[in-house]
Parts: sequence; structure tokens; C-alpha cells
Amino acid sequence: MKYLHTMVRVTDLDQSLAFYCNKLGLVEIDRNVSERGRFTLVFLAAPGDGEAQVELTWNWDPEQYTMGRAFGHLAYQVDDIYALCAKLQASGVTINRPPRDGHMAFVRSPDNVSIELLQKGEALPPREPWASMPNTGSW
Repeated sequence: MKYLHTMVRVTDLDQSLAFYCNKLGLVEIDRNVSERGRFTLVFLAAPGDGEAQVELTWNWDPEQYTMGRAFGHLAYQVDDIYALCAKLQASGVTINRPPRDGHMAFVRSPDNVSIELLQKGEALPPREPWASMPNTGSW
């Protein structure tokens, strides 16, 4: 058995790709457009890690999605949690759980998917503005 991917439904493919690729830093691995099925699948992965993929499913016909309690979050290990959070914040992403401990942060995608960011290796020393920044919303 081999893990393949996690599927996340999105309501606006362009907005989602801007978040996952341009802001978070994932890369597009593959794309499947089904005219007959009226959907587009876009597979993303962290650079150099094509084995762990996220599949963005965009159904062309508008639909309301709700978040179930069974799904928690997507998690990514990052080289510098402070640098990535600063980049995300500068591009308009709310840091819901700031990396006060130099180890963990949470943000949300445009479709409200919770994303955990974890510092690679040891936690970085606490640093402002993160160390005193409060949580925002839910994560």
C-alpha cells in the first residue's frame, strides 16, 4: 500500500492556485480537465517532494462545501517558519496561530482548509512580532 494524495474541493481554482502555489510555495505536478465530468483536478506537492500530494478538485458547477469535523488539516514541514509566515502575511494571508514557539503555525486556504506549518528540525528561538502575536479565528 502507498499513500497517494489528499483531495480538497475548491470553489475558485485560480484563487486556490494563487494561495497554494504563489503564497505557500507548492508546485503543480499534474492537471486533469474533464469536459464531460465538468471538473478539473490539479495535483500539487512541495518542491522536491512529489510523493505527498494534495489534489485540488474544482467542480465547474457552483456548489457549497462544508467542513466536517473528521478532517483536521494539511501539514507541511518548512525550512524557516518565520520567513514563510512573513511572506504569507505580506501577501494577505491571516496567520491564525502564529509561530510563537518557533515551531508551529496555522493558516487557512481561501476555502477555509486548515494548514499546519512545522519548522524543520529544532524550533527556532522565539522572535517578534510572532512571540507576542495572539491567535486569530480558528485553526
